[in-house]
Order: sequence, then C-alpha cells, then structure tokens
Amino acid sequence: MTTIQHDTTPASTGVPQAHPGDQHEIPSFEAHDSSDSLKERIKKHYEIASDYYYSLWGQHIHHGLFRAAGETKEQAQVNLIRLLLDVSALAPRARVLDVGCGVGGTSRFLARERACRVTGVTISGRQVAIARQATAAEIGGGGGSSTTTTTTTNSSQPDSLAMEYPGKDGKPGGAVRFLELDAEKMAEHFGGERETFDCVWISEALSHLPNKELFFASSFALLDSSSNGGDGSSSKGGLLVIADWFKAPGLTAAQEEADIKPIEDGMLLPRLYTADEYVALAEGAGFRVRRAPLDISKDVAKTWDISWSLVSSPSLWAFAISQGRDGLAFLQAFRAMRRGYANGTFRYAVMCFEKP
Repeated sequence: MTTIQHDTTPASTGVPQAHPGDQHEIPSFEAHDSSDSLKERIKKHYEIASDYYYSLWGQHIHHGLFRAAGETKEQAQVNLIRLLLDVSALAPRARVLDVGCGVGGTSRFLARERACRVTGVTISGRQVAIARQATAAEIGGGGGSSTTTTTTTNSSQPDSLAMEYPGKDGKPGGAVRFLELDAEKMAEHFGGERETFDCVWISEALSHLPNKELFFASSFALLDSSSNGGDGSSSKGGLLVIADWFKAPGLTAAQEEADIKPIEDGMLLPRLYTADEYVALAEGAGFRVRRAPLDISKDVAKTWDISWSLVSSPSLWAFAISQGRDGLAFLQAFRAMRRGYANGTFRYAVMCFEKP
C-alpha cells in the first residue's frame, strides 16, 4: 500500500490541497477472481452506496458536461443527456431500454421530457427501490398520477409496474418501469417475441460489464429494425446510445499502471477499453456507426474536481474504511480519475450506432 501525503493534481475549481483522502493509504490492486465475483462486488457496492450516491450526486449518477462558467453539476448532468439526444436524434415516444439506470434519473428525464416509454434495469435492488420512490414523488408532485399500472409495451408477457407521466398538448405522456436485472441477461429476459425497443441507452455502465461482446449482441437482438420512435416520425433502425469511460490508445505499461489500474480497481471495472474497441465490437455485432466517438473529456473532467471536494468529510472516509478495501479503493479512485483526465490517459466519449 502507498500513503499519500498531499494531492498535487491541478484542480480547475480551486479544490484545497489538504484533504482527508491524503491521509489514507491507496490499496494495492486486487484482481477480480472471475466475472461472477466481479458482478457480486459491483452489486454489493451499489447496495451499500446508492443512498450515498443519491445524496451526493442527486438523481443523475453520471458525469456532467460543463458548457458555461457557473453551471451547477446538476445542470451539467442534464447537458450530457441532451448531448446524447442530439447525437442520436432519438424520436419522441420511443421505447427505451436504459441499461444500468442507477436511481432512474435519465429514465425519468426521457419519460418526462420526451414522452418515452422507458424500462430501466440495474443489478441493484436498492437502486430499483430508490428509483421507484423518486419517480412516484416526481409524478405525484408534478400534478400527475403516481398510481402504477400494469403494462406490456409490445408483448403478451406479464410486465412490471409502469409509472405513467401526464401527457402534454393532448398527446400521451411517457412512462417508466424499473427492474432488477443483470444486463448480461437482458436478451434472455426480453428476447424472442416478448419485447423489442427503439433504443438501448447505456450511460457509464458498459465499462462495468465483463462480457461486452454479449452486450452488443444482445442490444442488436432487442432493437427494432424498422423504427426508433412511437410517433411514426422516423424509419431508422433501432439505436444504441453510449456514454462511457475509456483509456487512451497506445498507453505504455507505466501509464497503465499509474493511471488506469487504480481506476479499474476502485471503480470495480474489468479492463478499460478504448473508444475504437467499442466501435469494432458494435460493427462486429451488426451495427453501423451513426455518430462516431466524440471525445468530451475536457468538458466533463470538472466532475471529479467537484466530486473530490464533496468527499472531504473525515467521517465519510471512516465509513469507507469500515466497508473493507473496496470502499477505500473507491474513494481513492476519485483521485485517479482526476489524474487520468489531467494526463490525457483517461477519456470520456459519447457515440451512437443504429441497426440497419
């Protein structure tokens, strides 16, 4: 283990150099025994930490896209969603599968603002509970009905409870439902004749999945090949919309060890891919590129300067330590994310593919 005395990474937000994290050790890298053990560690992490995430980051547990001085992290997080809508041209009232939906912030946004019918899936039962509670509060507080109704999108199979948003201008509103589901089993759960979607949306979750080839193949199988909207406005094939974390291409072994391994370890990731590797996997599954990877690293890096300042409570670090080495490694990964962005070794990109 290594003890850090002070953080020398530049911070555009003026984060103080003295920080509780500077007094704690960075755990040595711990390899994952297997894909199953990695997923169990991920699930345990989110079961424990999701309430904390919700209080710290709010309903959107993902990076923010900072476009103007003075923007809050909440505004920046919505900016990122809007960018994904821009690059995908997702039609209103689309049927969306939000993979790795977290506490449902993006699912609610798409249902509320675009009248989409969204199915959010997450490996964490606790996140499902938070997502459902937050949705009920939002719908009830917005003058709509918080009553859940049984729905089937395009299937005769039983579905989970969907929560309906009120319509606007005489048009139907959107709806959301949340399921606890391992993303690697989504083709098994929804596949065959049971259900298809106009869009698979995945934001900062694909990097967690051990079997990325399976994800691309499953997404291709679950997407409709004739339309991406519920209003008849588009004839494109189904869309795969991705925002994710990447490593820069061509890194040296030393760069991997110093900058990438601590992120993979602390954030419970299998090896990080490059953006070009995602393109190759998508094309191998049958997709064609609709929007090539757009690197927005410089515009999202501030997320981790803010996050590092938000985890400045000594009691938080004490709690992390009480959860074992993964808790401490997670918080120390914040430091690694900042360093990776500063060094250009860690990247963030968005992209979009379509089914021919």
